[in-house]
Amino acid sequence: MDDMLLPLENFTPFADGLDHPEGVVWGPDGYVYAGGEAGQIYRVDPGTGDWQEITNTGGFILGLCFDGGGNLYACDLKNACVQKITPDGAVSVYSSGTPERPMAVPNYPVFDRHGNLYVSDSGGHHAYNGCMFCIRPGGETQVISTELNQFPNGLAIDLAGEWLYVVLSNVPGVSRARLNGDGSIGSAEHFVDLPRTIPDGLAFDVDGRLYVSCYTPDRIYRVGADGKAEVVVEDWESTRIATPTNIAFGGADLSTLFIASLGRWHLTKGPMPVPGSRLNYPIIE
Repeated sequence: MDDMLLPLENFTPFADGLDHPEGVVWGPDGYVYAGGEAGQIYRVDPGTGDWQEITNTGGFILGLCFDGGGNLYACDLKNACVQKITPDGAVSVYSSGTPERPMAVPNYPVFDRHGNLYVSDSGGHHAYNGCMFCIRPGGETQVISTELNQFPNGLAIDLAGEWLYVVLSNVPGVSRARLNGDGSIGSAEHFVDLPRTIPDGLAFDVDGRLYVSCYTPDRIYRVGADGKAEVVVEDWESTRIATPTNIAFGGADLSTLFIASLGRWHLTKGPMPVPGSRLNYPIIE
């Protein structure tokens, strides 16, 4: 595309040999973490791309996030749960939903500053049976929305900690709901339409603009507070950026965008003119 904000050549594949990574996250220890389709959890050097498999859940890893103690939380599709992975690689189930509503397609987790973990459960494609869970510190789990049911996917919390943004892949677009501070959310309101796409991942920059990565086409948008979407970058050949699912700002100054290329075997990274906002890494007692 000629109207991209950044040239495709700015983005470089690295960390080759991964198993079709969907989730990617910047860890508080200064490493990039990604997951694989057979339960692999990868720790990646952000400079060299050297990686190691630190553990394996035996499942299928989707979205990822960290707490302040260095524990990684992974949405595990095959095992239908959120796994907690300690810094030494021990794996345990953090939540599998509620007795009345077990998790079916746990897709993406994000922490608020209070330690509440919000998790999208996508349900079936065009089945409109997804929901939103909140896992409170310690593991108590509640369904907090069945309104956001159109294949809820990637999540992000704004800089002020006031809004939860939710990709609805089957709209396609992004909605948001106000955070109430106790793990519950308000009614959803529409934020942006992205027609003829399948949006997937979200991330904010420090100017409060929302970045949206798309499962298809191979494109990343930037959306301002006014809801206007601009194309940051697109790869029509699907080689450097191939089925970009999740994205994460990282690096020492959070000025590098890391992209999970689900369609291939690598992560991709590129310098950004505006740094990303810092994620919440709460201490979970």
